[in-house]
Amino acid sequence: MISEPESSPAPGAERQLPRNPTRAVRIGTITVGAGHPIAVQSMCATRTKDIDATAEQLAMLVDAGADVVRIAVDARSDAEAAIEIARRVPSANLCIDLQENYRLAELLAPHVAKLRYNPGHLHHHEREKPWREKVRFLAEQALAGDCAMRIGVNCGSVDPAKVADYEKGDSISPMLDSALEHAAWLDELGFTRYVVSLKDSDPLKVIEANRRFAEARPDVPLHLGVTEAGLPPDGVIKTRVAFEQLLSRGIGDTVRVSLTVPNPRKGEELEAARSIIDDVRHGRTRSVVHYDRSGLNIISCPSCSRVENEAFVELAEEVREMTRYAAEHAITIAVMGCRVNGPGETDDADLGLWCAPSYVNLKRGEESLGAYPYDEIIPRLREELDALIATRG
Repeated sequence: MISEPESSPAPGAERQLPRNPTRAVRIGTITVGAGHPIAVQSMCATRTKDIDATAEQLAMLVDAGADVVRIAVDARSDAEAAIEIARRVPSANLCIDLQENYRLAELLAPHVAKLRYNPGHLHHHEREKPWREKVRFLAEQALAGDCAMRIGVNCGSVDPAKVADYEKGDSISPMLDSALEHAAWLDELGFTRYVVSLKDSDPLKVIEANRRFAEARPDVPLHLGVTEAGLPPDGVIKTRVAFEQLLSRGIGDTVRVSLTVPNPRKGEELEAARSIIDDVRHGRTRSVVHYDRSGLNIISCPSCSRVENEAFVELAEEVREMTRYAAEHAITIAVMGCRVNGPGETDDADLGLWCAPSYVNLKRGEESLGAYPYDEIIPRLREELDALIATRG
């Protein structure tokens, strides 16, 4: 059950949103925190190596009002492309989503507004090196390059060492512990130009994780989002549940609505985010009383530059259509678009699909059931769904 926010205004009456006393963090030409306007973000869905397509989409998102736009970088060739993209669209506040190779920050920091790293990905590269040394390197590069950073913690890729410290059913505490530890280390290093995000596909967990972090560190600006929110309109509804509860309590300095949409429709993320912020400001809240998780739940990651086959978006839509007959069953199906998040972030779903360039991996919980061509995966998924429904009676 979600509680009502304190002091709800009459519907339609504009109010000044409460804001946590966070410190100011400059991200390129904007500043977040310290009472500055809530910044709205998006992410390019084109392949970063495709410089022309990515620069075009970046410019489109900036023209549509994106305050910050993120692109993914996984290799040196991506980094070199990102530098050229930043040169072509100088009006963009560009955020680089570092994957496993944190050392690419040295190339990128002088050319971008922000670096985002995931604490859960740091252990993949140079495994023998302590994570604190890697974060020290990132902070040094950000300082030298005059850019901000984001500590981005995601539910499906939490630092394994943190996960091991808590009971299996507790997914929030490892995320929170990781975020607080990394924030404290950056503070100790003297680098305070950072924001934090704690994302989950369950909006209720997003609410709890961010409320707990804000209670512990009210000074640190928070970037809000529901990861793998999925296809609209469901993805917008899930995000609205979290944003209404958090923004109405002064929590959140920058936001992203992560939707599974084709490339030409990426601007819908910005429209949805601004609509939710405006509704909260005017007291037009819709989801504050109860969020029903009793039926079928389809989660899918936003289309982004990590997706290796654009058929992923169409597949997510096909999954939604095929599974309508199971709407009343409490089953979670995850549809993930890449190898970075797919393997880990499908583990908690009853059935999971994660997409490679030419095939789709099918999972039942953490168990792999095989890989299938795109044109064969829907019938195979239905077989597993029917079997799961029969098993549960």
